[in-house]
Amino acid sequence: MALRPLVILPDPLLRLKSEPVKAVDKALETLVGDMFETMYDAPGIGLAAIQVGQPVRIVTIDLSKRTEKEGEEPKKNPLVFINPEVIWTSEEENAYEEGCLSIPEYYAEVTRPASIKVKYRDIKGNEQEIAADGLMATCLQHEIDHLNGVLFIDHISKLKRDRVIKKFTKEAKMRERGEI
Repeated sequence: MALRPLVILPDPLLRLKSEPVKAVDKALETLVGDMFETMYDAPGIGLAAIQVGQPVRIVTIDLSKRTEKEGEEPKKNPLVFINPEVIWTSEEENAYEEGCLSIPEYYAEVTRPASIKVKYRDIKGNEQEIAADGLMATCLQHEIDHLNGVLFIDHISKLKRDRVIKKFTKEAKMRERGEI
């Protein structure tokens, strides 16, 4: 496993629609391992393959760090979703403050369906279905949005979104010039 560099806004890769995974093979298993290592290192609770520059429909999630007790080592609960697809959403909604490893240190409240059902393949290629609510529902929707070229800032006001994009575009230009 290896750490992979994160793709950061305004990189146009983040707006690509990711391609379905056709086969579960050694290369895919390596990518998934690298995604977990990168996600844990960041640290984050979810990661889409496009965020490490791979436009394929893979999501990794581990919410265990959010539930750890003070002073205890968290028990990891790594989950892999290959070709995930939301097949049902509730009418009820929840608002969570979201952040994103591709938009570092920016957070905003986003409203999404409170409960969802997702169809996907696991790391062995078996078809699965999961019903999720709360943080898991929010995280799955956030990461599946990435696979469709949608960012959480697309769910906030245009004014706020434009400010965030302008800030990250300015920082990217400064990095290119070696100013930061």
